[in-house]
Order: sequence, then structure tokens, then C-alpha cells
Amino acid sequence: MGKTMWSAVVAGGAAIVFTGVAAVPAGAAEGGVSFSRVTVNSGKPIVIGVKEEVEVRAAFRMTTTLKYDFGPKVFPYRGKPDTGDRLYSAVITSDCEVVDRAKGICDFDEWLYIDPRHVDFGNEDAGTWKTAAQVFLAGDAQDTDDLNLPLQVKRATRVTVNASPEPVAAGKTITVTGRVTRANWDTHTYQGYAGRTVSLQFKAAGASSYTTVKKVTSSSTGALRTTVKATEPGTWRWTYYGNSTSGAKSSTGDYVTVR
Repeated sequence: MGKTMWSAVVAGGAAIVFTGVAAVPAGAAEGGVSFSRVTVNSGKPIVIGVKEEVEVRAAFRMTTTLKYDFGPKVFPYRGKPDTGDRLYSAVITSDCEVVDRAKGICDFDEWLYIDPRHVDFGNEDAGTWKTAAQVFLAGDAQDTDDLNLPLQVKRATRVTVNASPEPVAAGKTITVTGRVTRANWDTHTYQGYAGRTVSLQFKAAGASSYTTVKKVTSSSTGALRTTVKATEPGTWRWTYYGNSTSGAKSSTGDYVTVR
């Protein structure tokens, strides 16, 4: 997406601004650079809300004895690595941490930023992206490699909960309600997420973990509602486990005293 070619790359104290990404120029290096030990967001999905810029941590090793003009980077892309859509608003790359100077082996840390408020960023950007690496070499050449590393980019979800009455007599009915919503990157709002299977979970007083009690399907507005019997005091919450385009999320807990 031309939407993702809005990038600032900073390394070694120098800032370069790109307004577009051109095809590999004549005479560009094809080889002579390799990337390895690549990790992006610790292998976890990149979950993005509607307003907050997301910082994604990455790390990689680059091996080359060629001279390069400024810091290399890894980034999500669709299409072709050198000319396709790219998903970042800015990239900051650390200076080289030398592993083997004679062989040209360096380790890098990277901070990649994605801003959901960008005019070209939208719901179609959720899903699977690939990972590429690029370095600009001396003499107007560049090396861009497909790293064969898929990345999942997901729309953030929110879940609320309310359990009542509070307190409740033992054996009586508790009504647990809530709502699951999902980030809409086109409107920059959270909207009800219909037809989702959401787990009602309970953690007894003094326990260290939640147990799923039942599963409920959200309404057309994302509303959740069910009833359970009050047997012991503890905390109730809803958990949505996400899908290929939507992040997982648990509500806060709502403690109910049983008398």
C-alpha cells in the first residue's frame, strides 16, 4: 500500500525520509548481503488499536563486507519485497554491534512504528504479512531480501464485564453481562463485534487462575449476557481468544461476594 511508504529511517544519528520506494536501480547489488537471526515482536502478533502508535521491537544479524550508507532494517510487506506495500511509519535501527569485523557480521536492534491514524491505513491491512530486510549500499545500490517469516497484524479488541447482584446469597443466580468490541481502522473507533464465541471465566477467592465456565456468542452489537449459580465468592471475567485478524483480550475481573 502506498500508505506504508511513509517512512523515516534513523540510524547512527542520521535521519533519512522516504516519500516512496523505487524499484531496484540499475547496478544494484544482488547478493553480497545476508540477514539472519531475525525476530519481530518476539514472534507474537502485532495488535493495533485506533489511535495509539504501536512500537514493534525487532532484532537481526546482517553479514556483508560491502559498504552501506545507513542503517539496515526489517519490515512487514505484501507483494514484492522491493516494490510492494510496506507497513511502518518510522524505523529506528541501532548502530552495529560488531560480532566479527573481518567477516562484516553485525547485530542490530530495531524499533518499528505503526500509526493507525495514517490516512491510508485501514481494515484491509489486518491479516498475514511477510518480512523483508533492506540495506542501502554505497553508490546508490540496495539489497532487499525476503526473509520467509510471516507476521500477523491484528485489530485490537476490547471486552467489558459486569456481574450482579453484588453481594449475592449462595445458590442464587448471578447475571454476567459485557460487550466485545473491535478496532475499526477505517473509522478509528471501536465497534461491536457480532457473532464471537467468548468464554465466561471464574477465579475462586484465593485461587491463582481462571477456569472457563461456559461460552457465549456475542449479539449483533457485541453484547454478552448469561446467568450462573452463585456457589462461592470469586472473580468473573470474559475472554475472547481472537482470530486471524483480531487480537485476543480478557476483560478486567468483577469480584462477587457470596454470603
